[in-house]
Amino acid sequence: MAPSVRLSPATRSLFDEPLAIAVQGLGPRQPVTLRTSLRDETGELFQACARYQAGDDGELDLARCPALPGGSFSGLEPMGLLWALQPQKPFRRLVKRDVQSPFLLQLEVFDGHGEPPGRLLAQAQHERAFLRDGVRRVPVREGRIRATLFLPPGNGPFPGIIDLYGTGGGLPEYRACLLANHGFAVLALAFYGYEDLPKEMKEFHLEYFEEAVNYMLQHTQVKGPGIGLLGISKGGDLCISMASFLKGITATALINGSVANVGAVLRYKDVTIPPLGIDANRIKVNKSGIADIVDVLNNPLEGPDRQSFIPLEKAECRFLFIVGQDDRNWKSEFFAVEGSKHLQAHGKAKPEIVCYPGAGHYIEPPFFPMCAASMHLLVGKPVVWGGEPKAHCEAQIDAWQQIQAFFCKHLMGKPSGTSNKL
Repeated sequence: MAPSVRLSPATRSLFDEPLAIAVQGLGPRQPVTLRTSLRDETGELFQACARYQAGDDGELDLARCPALPGGSFSGLEPMGLLWALQPQKPFRRLVKRDVQSPFLLQLEVFDGHGEPPGRLLAQAQHERAFLRDGVRRVPVREGRIRATLFLPPGNGPFPGIIDLYGTGGGLPEYRACLLANHGFAVLALAFYGYEDLPKEMKEFHLEYFEEAVNYMLQHTQVKGPGIGLLGISKGGDLCISMASFLKGITATALINGSVANVGAVLRYKDVTIPPLGIDANRIKVNKSGIADIVDVLNNPLEGPDRQSFIPLEKAECRFLFIVGQDDRNWKSEFFAVEGSKHLQAHGKAKPEIVCYPGAGHYIEPPFFPMCAASMHLLVGKPVVWGGEPKAHCEAQIDAWQQIQAFFCKHLMGKPSGTSNKL
């Protein structure tokens, strides 16, 4: 029997779903190297490899066989060949630009543990999809809003969420899309660097975000009376500002966010919140030219920088802080703890804080490979994001569940348990 790759699901799975990988038809205890390859839409190649030994029966099941030392990872890691994918060029981060097409994953099995790999024994292709069958993708160009709405299959209304990314700008849709697969109506909202929106991060007006909130509250497919907000990095402090000043927000989840306004002036009606001060002299650059910016921001509890602290005690919603304890972008854990103290000092409910040791800044949906360092638009050079790949991967899987459970509880009043079959 010739060796062959067995995948489950066989040909296509959602990106945030586990993928079972096995090889059959090998020789007893045969040493092999498995390699995965994936190209993003710009043609960048990401690869991972691992060394294994087949069982006495010639079977190799990644759920039962540990990877041997010498590859991208070792130990029992059924999904290691996905979370360990690394760019062949430095400072590239795996993102999905077009959620309507899947990523194509190539899996190859080579004889032996040599460098370069031995003879190709078997190969397979698998589609990692973002858009579940029946999920509707609706571009939104109403008033000033530049966004994409994802609606789950079936008859709504569905709990509504606005999803914001960080300083990269543009309109990332992949997290909103994956969340919609789980039964939420999710609006991926651009706020700069997209179409006719401002080109740079200089000044933001909350009236723009208010338009998006009202759009969701008035949408026939969105279940009221309030909506949720989900933001990572700069998107996190924008979500806190929205929750603090705007009506109709019931639950706000932040991934490595800040409780101070960062990077741009924020205006709403007659309120102006200046950006938190920075000291560029606190940037550390290593021998490879990669910057560590974790100490750059001033303390928002001291002196004039207190004006940048967002008045989150005005918010009428529940908060969830997701924290990577090895975040090198800024001090996310400090921000979460200070936000919690501030809320409780004003008689507000204590927020949920979930901390992940070994997780870096970019806590993405499950099975996105950790990005250790990439270009930072505002710094103008590559920065280190922190994190240890395995711990970071585990954090992403758990955080994804925590975020869904939080929104189910506060937007629907029930625990989560939705299926995500294609």
